[in-house]
Amino acid sequence: MADSDLAPVRRALISVSDKSGLAERAKRLVDMGVELLSTGGTLQALRDAGLEAKDVSEVTEYPEMMDGRVKTLHPRVHGGLLARRDRDDDLAAMETHGIPQIDLLVVNLYPFEETSKSGAGIAACIEKIDVGGPAMIRAAAKNHAHVAVCVDMRDLDKVLESMDANDGATSLATRRHLAAKAFGRTAAYDAAIAERLVKEVEKPAESWFATGGPRIQKLRYGENPHQAAALYALPETGPGVASARQVQGKPLSYNNIADADAAFELVSEFDPEAQAAAVIIKHANPCGAAVAEDLSKAYERAFAGDPVSAFGGIAAFNRTLDAETADAIARIFTEVVIAPDADEAALDVLSAKKNVRVLLTGGLADAGRDGHVIKSVAGGLLVQERDFGHVREADLKVVTERQPSEEEMADLLFAWRIVKHVKSNAIVFAKDGRTAGVGMGQTSRVEAVRLAARKAEDAAKENGWDEPRTKGSALASDAFFPFADGLMEAVEAGARCVIQPGGSVRDEEVIEAANKAGIAMVFTGMRHFRH
Repeated sequence: MADSDLAPVRRALISVSDKSGLAERAKRLVDMGVELLSTGGTLQALRDAGLEAKDVSEVTEYPEMMDGRVKTLHPRVHGGLLARRDRDDDLAAMETHGIPQIDLLVVNLYPFEETSKSGAGIAACIEKIDVGGPAMIRAAAKNHAHVAVCVDMRDLDKVLESMDANDGATSLATRRHLAAKAFGRTAAYDAAIAERLVKEVEKPAESWFATGGPRIQKLRYGENPHQAAALYALPETGPGVASARQVQGKPLSYNNIADADAAFELVSEFDPEAQAAAVIIKHANPCGAAVAEDLSKAYERAFAGDPVSAFGGIAAFNRTLDAETADAIARIFTEVVIAPDADEAALDVLSAKKNVRVLLTGGLADAGRDGHVIKSVAGGLLVQERDFGHVREADLKVVTERQPSEEEMADLLFAWRIVKHVKSNAIVFAKDGRTAGVGMGQTSRVEAVRLAARKAEDAAKENGWDEPRTKGSALASDAFFPFADGLMEAVEAGARCVIQPGGSVRDEEVIEAANKAGIAMVFTGMRHFRH
């Protein structure tokens, strides 16, 4: 390493809201002969730890004012961070104006994200917007050729390690690594603020889209072993896979997380106070879903919907997992189990399956929460609101001569909830509160119907049933039938009623075919494409 890459640390400015590990790390700096500058509560914490530290106000010759809003916004602070040590004119300016050189900045920001997530009002959130901290971080990061910046107390360990190896100096590689992280932190911080303020605006500006957050975990790889991947947190609130507590099992993979998210979003469609719900997901698509009076029965019914695909799948539940359900799950290989909670008996059962990942979310997804679906495309991001669309029985329009029965209507609404979470083109057969066959991802709707019907036939063989559960079933289609052929395939498979958005130029032709077949059909006026 060239000597020019090394930057001695003689003075550090430390101002942190999270003081975890502060005293121990600051003492190591002092032991290396580093002078400490600090502010407010951090200064007091350092002095309480018996460390000598100078108040920044002694450097600026201005007191903190406006309840601490103004303390580091001063040329003697920013000059010390921005001065280029290899420029005579910068050094001369420091000499002329009494600006001390600052070689290390340790700042973690006011907890805006935590305040916002707590549900605090806009006034409380605004008070947690840090101004001086990001300004100093950006200054130090810009001048990382000479200054090290830490936005996380743990980053100070990297600095101390570099100083130990380089006689009290930091390496350029270390400073550049920290600078990149620092700009990422301020970008995510500003994105969280922008997202919170948008909620207060009737017509938000949409010229810029900002999002970001801290890395939760680095993953072994992405969808495939040659792809790097990581999981990041976003400022959105509410239970979810990213915030779930993993209580056992191997580390989650990229595909585990994607599939667990799909399972959790679907099972959250069902009110746990009304019915127990179980969902089994494979490759982000439901292969079985059911409701029942208890979780074990719901899981048994969901599993029977496609026993072959359930192997190696993701099992999701809308209630606290119990031992009976856990015992049923443990009978086959399951990648991930996700639920709001689990009792001790259930966890004891699953502990025998060391590799099963168990995620506890603390609740279900809030269907009314804000959120986006973000997809990268070449050169950009494709952004949309999450699909929070729902229909009630009162929203449905019966378009056939035959009205659906009460039991058929219940199955139609159940199938509609499921089809919303199936990749398009999507078809779901359902009967008695359980899926009978699911067809997904086909390039034509008629093929999706055929696939769903075939899966129902396969399930009947696996379970030893006399006939597939599509007989007398309800069918849901995520978008309209462009021709009557798909509808007639459904009738041939045994469907007695159909729910679909409507809106095709051939709606009348499809309705006429339904009437001739003697089935009931309702329109939702809403589609659920899921690409």
